[in-house]
Amino acid sequence: MDSEGEAQVWVRIDGAGADAEILQMLADELRAELLVLDVDGVTQVVGDEHAPGARGLEWASIGILLVSIKNTTELIGQLVATVRTWLGRRSRPRAVEMTVGDRTLRLTDASDDQQDRLIDEFIHAIAQQ
Repeated sequence: MDSEGEAQVWVRIDGAGADAEILQMLADELRAELLVLDVDGVTQVVGDEHAPGARGLEWASIGILLVSIKNTTELIGQLVATVRTWLGRRSRPRAVEMTVGDRTLRLTDASDDQQDRLIDEFIHAIAQQ
């Protein structure tokens, strides 16, 4: 991982069964929490942008955020931890996907041990890029 460069992290809220208003509320809440971190920016994806996991429906992009950060393992770890904590405080959504380059991490309501292992593997794989 290039510690001098920047990374683009796609964060997609799995809004299965949620309407556009709820997805917008969830995206706004998560965006506010991510902005507290040492990020360069957090923007909401607009309908015609092509985010990983986007399904072509314009309203589905409401739950997608693009986070610009310095490309360091520490910051990516903080970002993952923040999303995981945010997700844990909600009954819905049940999952959030984070994509950096060609690596995607799906945070769910799986056990802490399972999530810890997946997060470690994800951060390790990104660090090797």
